[in-house]
Formats: sequence, structure tokens, C-alpha cells
Amino acid sequence: MASYNRVILVGNLTRDIELRHTPGGTAVTDAGLAVNDRRKSQSGEWVEEVTFVDVVMWGRTAEVASEYLGKGSPVLIEGRLKLDTWETDGQKKSKLRVVCERMQMLGGRSDSGGGGGYNSGASNHSSSNSSNDYQAPPGNREAQPTGGSGYDDPNIPF
Repeated sequence: MASYNRVILVGNLTRDIELRHTPGGTAVTDAGLAVNDRRKSQSGEWVEEVTFVDVVMWGRTAEVASEYLGKGSPVLIEGRLKLDTWETDGQKKSKLRVVCERMQMLGGRSDSGGGGGYNSGASNHSSSNSSNDYQAPPGNREAQPTGGSGYDDPNIPF
């Protein structure tokens, strides 16, 4: 039987990042993420529901997060679920966490989260423009429709 373990979350950090290192020198950090959900109740009122998620980041991702992110920073986390189990005073305990494999900082430069992003192995393009004045890096083009009904009109300028 096949299985698939992928999580994508967008939320705000619940505390400042505290960077630690394993005895082998690998950077690691535990972060808390608050993910908000807004829905209408049966009575028609809007209800806010917050889910708190524990996230662990490793390596360069942990280092970047500790350098640029703080409490309240908006961030996108992509990773996988992992169940950690341990025993304390004879009692078995467990905790479900997200192991971060990709982290994207959200918000503009004026936000606490900074304006960039980090993905292991990916190059970042820095810009002196604010997030509202974003321009695609050289070589990147805006997405263009590719076929389907209605796209063969010669008056459409693309």
C-alpha cells in the first residue's frame, strides 16, 4: 500500500527562534507555528480557530530562520509529519511534529519576517525594492495562458 506524507502550512511563529547544535555540529531549532482558520458558524458568525504546530528545522534552514525570523514572523513551512515517542518516569509520551524541508519567509521588509525566502540549494534574488514593487529576476517571465477554449481570439494581447 502506498503512503504519502507531505504538509504545507502558512502561519506566524509563536516565539523567537533559538538555534542549537548537535554534538556533530548540525544546526537545529524547534519552532512553534500558529495557523489561523476563519469560518462561519451555524449562526452565521465568523469564528477564528487557531492551531498550534511544533516544527523542527535542521541545517542551513535552521540557521537562516534564527537569523531572520522572530516571534510573529509570517512563514510558509513545507515538510513531513513525524511522531516522536519517549518515556519519562515510566510513562510513554508522544508528540506529532512537522519536520521542515522547505521554509519560505513571507511579508515585506518592514514586517518582522523579512522579505526573502530560503529553500536548501536554491538561489535567492535580493532586491532593494519593497515587496509592493516586486520585479521578477532577469530571465523569469510572467505566466502566460497556454491553450484551452477562448485563447484563440486574435485580439487578446498575448
